[in-house]
Amino acid sequence: MQKKLADKVFGHVEASKDLKLLLVIGGLYALSVALSNTFVNIFLWKQSGKFMDLALYNLMSVMLQPLAFILAGKLTKRIDRVFILRLGVSIMSLFYITVLLAGSHAADYLLLLGALLGAGAGCYWLAFNVLTFEVTEPDTRDFFNGFLGLLTSFAGMTGPLLAGFIITRMTGYRGYFLIFACSLTLFLIGVILTMWLSKRHAKGKLQLGEVLKERRRNKDWARILCAHLFQGFREGTFAFVIVVWVYVTTGNELALGTYGLVTSSVQLVVYYLAARLLKRAFRKRAILVGGCILYGAIFILLFHLSFAKLITYGVFISIAYPLLLIPYISLTYDVIGRSYNAAELRVEYIIIRECVLNTGRILSILLFIAAISLFPEKQAIPAVLLLVGSGHLWIYFFVRNIQLSPQDPEPSHVQYAGDPDGENSAGGSV
Repeated sequence: MQKKLADKVFGHVEASKDLKLLLVIGGLYALSVALSNTFVNIFLWKQSGKFMDLALYNLMSVMLQPLAFILAGKLTKRIDRVFILRLGVSIMSLFYITVLLAGSHAADYLLLLGALLGAGAGCYWLAFNVLTFEVTEPDTRDFFNGFLGLLTSFAGMTGPLLAGFIITRMTGYRGYFLIFACSLTLFLIGVILTMWLSKRHAKGKLQLGEVLKERRRNKDWARILCAHLFQGFREGTFAFVIVVWVYVTTGNELALGTYGLVTSSVQLVVYYLAARLLKRAFRKRAILVGGCILYGAIFILLFHLSFAKLITYGVFISIAYPLLLIPYISLTYDVIGRSYNAAELRVEYIIIRECVLNTGRILSILLFIAAISLFPEKQAIPAVLLLVGSGHLWIYFFVRNIQLSPQDPEPSHVQYAGDPDGENSAGGSV
């Protein structure tokens, strides 16, 4: 009965045990992040009141992520990659423990907190992306990305609203400490669930040089990397500026929760429709439409900022993100699957992709820091958002010439030894 109901809602998909477990772990991660990560930025903002401090915190995070990816990649060649997933979730738990211990002095430890967040996220996302690559097939990949998007949107609906309600009902920083403790608990549950994932090993040495050389041999791989550079170029700055604007405009954490509820509700519906209705042949058109909406929405915020305008912006990008991310992530994995020696170098492909993505984020935040250092924030921040916000629009122009014929042989990753069954990642609304 449950299987028939699931088939009616999501379509008939044969989901393995590992795929289901990975979805649950991804959902717990999304809920924990939705509950607390947004409010970590507000928590730090209330202590310092400076965009520069938030920029440095986020810069340290995105700088540590590539280093964590490379270190975790080396470890996956020696030990079970499920352990790397567990390590990432454990470091994220340590991040929240540090926030709780630092309390009202957390702003004094910006770089340490950013480093812990980046290291934890790097280990987690390397393992999660590699496991996604392994437990999904071309015919289950859109389902996985779409369903993960549904979970992320549901978490985005409930997490910030609940957190905002709790914070506004408690005095001082007690509400913040409570939601950070809840996030810590969710991460610990995630650590426990990883014990039921099938063990997956990779042998040999980390060969990042071979994957970098593939750019010259494989134009599709080079295009995907360029697309990820520009994707990161938007994400780096938008990840913290918009949430601060919502709080500054309203002065109320519950308003930030309301923003999350409205935008994630829209995103939930669009993720469901996109996952069910978006066909392979329309992937690139969806990426173009999503990129255009994401860039066009920025103009809503350029003049006379208000909460109503921020909500309108949020609705537009919540429509755009599923349209862009579901086909874009699937296309990325398909290109990797058809690249040189993907079966042996799957970890290396994920590392290079994520390093390029975070390079874009680093460049974005460095530009933001330079702009607010040289010019008044009131003029500098909108100008920076207008520039870096074009990042997702450029994705289409890099992927439009990628050709993956349905008649092509299946990607080599379905032949992995020990693989019994056969990817912001759904992104947030930023």
